[in-house]
Amino acid sequence: MSQIVVVEDEPAIAELIAINLRHAGHDVIVAATAEQARSQIDAMLPDLVVLDWMLPGQSGLSLARQWRADPRTRELPIIMLTARGEEPDKVAGLDAGADDYLTKPFSTNELMARIRAVLRRKAPESLEDAVEVGVLRIDPSTRRISGRVDGREVDLKMGPTEFRLLHFLMTHTERVHSRAQLLDRVWGDHVFIEERTVDVHVKRLREALSPAACAGMIETVRGAGYRLTQHASAAPA
Repeated sequence: MSQIVVVEDEPAIAELIAINLRHAGHDVIVAATAEQARSQIDAMLPDLVVLDWMLPGQSGLSLARQWRADPRTRELPIIMLTARGEEPDKVAGLDAGADDYLTKPFSTNELMARIRAVLRRKAPESLEDAVEVGVLRIDPSTRRISGRVDGREVDLKMGPTEFRLLHFLMTHTERVHSRAQLLDRVWGDHVFIEERTVDVHVKRLREALSPAACAGMIETVRGAGYRLTQHASAAPA
């Protein structure tokens, strides 16, 4: 189940979208203004936003630009809805950071199909395919993690939180993730836990990776967060 925020000031349209999304099994929150949308996204990062262009107080276009400029919401999937159907308007919407663009009036079936497509593209960490980075291999379908030492395969054991954390980092290699971003993407923003909890689980993850000499693949980037690299550094911080 994905959590989706619908930002739409026309109640009939907002309700139509929300009903269809809930029927498809999604958790839906409706915001009627840009201010409500910002407040909701600040409180909890959803899986996707359906964003109307014309909103009271601030346009959806401006809101999309703000989210794209913020590291926390830079990758937030956005589908923009608008009555503006001219090509320059579509280009403006996509340039502002929308992942897709749908012109009113629209088919709810088409909207649902576009939502499914964007969620598939934006959530590689939910896929069941095995992922390999350097000597590490993680297989979500079998919950198996392994490394290689001197050409020999070594099975690695870890808890479910460390498994999710490693899977996320392995599907987003070489990118620095802040503690807040990891809480959003691994734990879920609705869980009220301190950012320092991330440090504890990173420590446990490194300990679990030690038998394959892979602990150093998880690097601490001072003042920024953590990243996973192809090769282990000599001494992880």
